[in-house]
Amino acid sequence: MLNTLKRFRSRAGRKLFEFIVRRLARSEGFLDPISILSKMRRFAQPSEVYEPVELLRSGAVFHARGLLNTRAIQHNLDWIWPYWVVQQFNPRSSSFIPRGFSLTHINMTHRNWTAIGLPDIPVYPVVDPRGLITPYYDGWSIEPWFIPDQSSLPPLFPSQCPSSMQNWDVEHDVLRLKTAVFRDNLRVESSAGVEYVNNSPVCMIQYSVESGIDGWLAIALRPCNPEGISLVNSIEFEMEANAWRINEASIVSFSETPERHVVSSYRDGDLRYMIPRGPQGKSVQCHAGMATGAALFRITGDTARTTRIQIPLDQDPEYVDQQSGVKTRVPASWDTLLNRVPALDVPDKLYRKLYRQSILSLILHSPGDVFPGPFIYKRFWFRDTAFIGQALLAAGLSDRVLRCLKQYPDRQKRSGFFHSQDGEWDSNGEALWLMHEYGQFTGQKPLDEWMASIERGADWIIGKRQETLGDSDAIHAGLLPAGFSAEHLGLNNYYYWDDFWAIAGLRSAAGMLRLAGRKNRVDLYHDEADDLLQIIRKSIAAKADRRRYPGIPASPYRRMDSGAVGSLVSVYPLNILAADSRDIRETVNFLVEHCMVDHAFFQDNIHSGMNAYLTLHIAQVMLKNSDQRAFQLIDSVAELASPTGQWPEAIHPATRGGCMGDGHHVWASAEWFMIIRNMFVQEDGDRLVLLKGIPGRWLESNQDIRLEAAPTHHGMITVSCKVEKGKARVRYSLNDLRKPVRLSFELPGFENETVTADSDGDVTLERRE
Repeated sequence: MLNTLKRFRSRAGRKLFEFIVRRLARSEGFLDPISILSKMRRFAQPSEVYEPVELLRSGAVFHARGLLNTRAIQHNLDWIWPYWVVQQFNPRSSSFIPRGFSLTHINMTHRNWTAIGLPDIPVYPVVDPRGLITPYYDGWSIEPWFIPDQSSLPPLFPSQCPSSMQNWDVEHDVLRLKTAVFRDNLRVESSAGVEYVNNSPVCMIQYSVESGIDGWLAIALRPCNPEGISLVNSIEFEMEANAWRINEASIVSFSETPERHVVSSYRDGDLRYMIPRGPQGKSVQCHAGMATGAALFRITGDTARTTRIQIPLDQDPEYVDQQSGVKTRVPASWDTLLNRVPALDVPDKLYRKLYRQSILSLILHSPGDVFPGPFIYKRFWFRDTAFIGQALLAAGLSDRVLRCLKQYPDRQKRSGFFHSQDGEWDSNGEALWLMHEYGQFTGQKPLDEWMASIERGADWIIGKRQETLGDSDAIHAGLLPAGFSAEHLGLNNYYYWDDFWAIAGLRSAAGMLRLAGRKNRVDLYHDEADDLLQIIRKSIAAKADRRRYPGIPASPYRRMDSGAVGSLVSVYPLNILAADSRDIRETVNFLVEHCMVDHAFFQDNIHSGMNAYLTLHIAQVMLKNSDQRAFQLIDSVAELASPTGQWPEAIHPATRGGCMGDGHHVWASAEWFMIIRNMFVQEDGDRLVLLKGIPGRWLESNQDIRLEAAPTHHGMITVSCKVEKGKARVRYSLNDLRKPVRLSFELPGFENETVTADSDGDVTLERRE
């Protein structure tokens, strides 16, 4: 009775809410929003969750910022704005977007930024392509300007420079991002990194100028960031501390006292017109939240000048030690972590650079939780964590994965649902699969405290399937219910992506229970997985003649479109379907023929851009088939990387800048690491396949190519190869081997050979006729 009453009240409350919304809308002459939402939902399959509330919430915040941008930017184009604004609002730029019918102004052409930070501390200052530094999450920014004394010479504003140089790497155990902008003999450089000072992380920034002319270095405080406006209500320069106090809270300390200090409010306009000779001021209040300030340092002739600032990021941090799980205030050393990662030696300089920078991204964004990005994606999803966690395991950083996995039971609902967003039914499979992968890579049994969680997670999958079994005449009967799934697949539907993950989750649960000696449910989970696979095969065949193109669509109710890329998860990374099966080969061929821009996968759904990580998913399947088209795709992804070795989630086909998602997308970094690693070694059941993905051009270099100390499901392996006189000499070294393993050498262009090994050895491969 109580449950019935609750349901009645819920329906009554919903009806009352809809009535009020309709009356308010109609009274003001607006269209009925309830009716519009109802019609919109008809484009998707019926689902218990139409739009995850988390996405609605983040979308509301995103577009609220866009509305603020609309008010602030287009009416003040004489201000100095970030690089993306300069390009997107310039009618002569290929990045230009007309604004007439746009309610919100959003960065859709240059969503590129790079994070800096420390390995175990979840604070991420970000730097845009011209060196604009945003030290706090979604906060204000700082950039250097050069103002020459000669009025006939234009100032140098980095965001208006046509090009820049950037480098992102570890120096002296600090991850630094260096940016240089220049014009003629004038050069302005910044170097930003996060250091640990007095038990707290501090953003350290160094600015230097080489000018050849007299002028001023202005360190400018800006009420904006790579997403748009970020309000600055007050600025005060505190003489005794030699520091800015911003919004009565944040502190920016200068290493030396500026010769001049200028501030301005929105009513007075941008301070670009007030420096260097405008009236000095120590403080400003701005009700519009558009206060600006600049500290000025004198530059004389040929004398270079360097000055530094520091910004405390967290006053009292407390983080989890990666080894013991105990809370600590001491982050891990960059150098120590990097020394644990498989060393790569190949003749391609760009590939080596991206390999290293991908590892830096993986480490930086796994401080306990795993984050797919430092800015708008600084939150947890089981989906992204599955792919990023796999890369961390393959990189020898399993302890970072374990920290995250220990939180999984607490992220699970009483129903057994591993919850990151409502309406996404892939998460249970992803959670169970990564838990099993951890055991596969480390040789460890699942933790005792995981066992109940594993069983509840697998049982949830079985129970969720029951919701569609009643639709016995439908081609989705026995699949998981319609859901939002991976957001890049489209509107709610019965996605095969979810079902393939469910199979992987059930098989993983069975494997972990067997290792733990709990065999009572092993057969049940295997049987359920096998039954689901048969239903998938049946539903794929059900409407094959109506799709125009062969292959595996995203859903039994979808034609072949770009969403079909999700079905490739059955091969990579899950190894459920064979890479050389007809359905998979036809899916790959469809995607190559219909969904590519310059050899990069273009996702029409949601992302509307070129996707680095999905391109590499296709390439992974190709590598398993020895399909040489894979290297066109891999090369294209390498060319799309930013100078700092990052990829935004989706890339604009014209500007080659980010058009969707986080500008520093860690899933993409994980896939770059995995594609390089899988060129050398791939797991295939009880064997390791070696060198199957090596590009032929590497073999022509007469260089010894090598991957050293790479973890696998069987133990650690080092493999190297060099071609001389038409023969390939392959050496391998095995460590921590749990039992003898079959090694299959499948170097393209050479005869295959298989050996069973339990120690170091070498083989010579003959060139194939």
